[in-house]
Amino acid sequence: MSQIVWIARHANRLDFVNPDWFLTAERRYDPPLSDDGMVQAKQLAQRLRGEKIAHIFASPFLRTVQTANAVAEVLDLPINLETGLSEWLNPAWMTEEPEKLSTPALAELFPRIDLGYTARIAANYPETHEEVRARSGQTARCLVTECFPDNILLVAHGASVLGAAMGLVGEIAKTEVKASLCSLVKVVRYGPDWLLELKGDTSHLAQVEEVIRFA
Repeated sequence: MSQIVWIARHANRLDFVNPDWFLTAERRYDPPLSDDGMVQAKQLAQRLRGEKIAHIFASPFLRTVQTANAVAEVLDLPINLETGLSEWLNPAWMTEEPEKLSTPALAELFPRIDLGYTARIAANYPETHEEVRARSGQTARCLVTECFPDNILLVAHGASVLGAAMGLVGEIAKTEVKASLCSLVKVVRYGPDWLLELKGDTSHLAQVEEVIRFA
């Protein structure tokens, strides 16, 4: 029996569209989606309609929760907040540990969040590139073990999308996966083996970024 793991990067973020937002933001490392990002998230949701996804796991940053919520609304599923899928807590990007909304506060905004879910893997500031890949890879392996044989969706960030894919298919993902905004990675399990079937698909998006940004 095969299992499908879908891995999506969040849609476009407000500080990519308006860099000055960062200067006055209350939580400057936790931007929301931009208006066009909300459109992208809805396009992602339509792409995943009918894919028989049973569980949605999302990083607890606002932009990933917003992206996951658009999908959850269409698929009529709860959202599990998983810190193991978090943004790369890179001290070169973030001068301190990023402040985020609490889980109860997020659940007030997004009632589909399952408050009964306990995150499996922690994310600790600061971390290296190797550490974020190891952390998100461990998260992907942990979740497929617990949820097998269901199809699942992971909503993450550029570095953690890549790390999650590497955690399942190995080093090949490092060169094959292109984690652009709101792109889709599809990994399929056949017996003991995982195969990379989509490597960052954006065919569901009306507009695609020309240069992949991670910071």
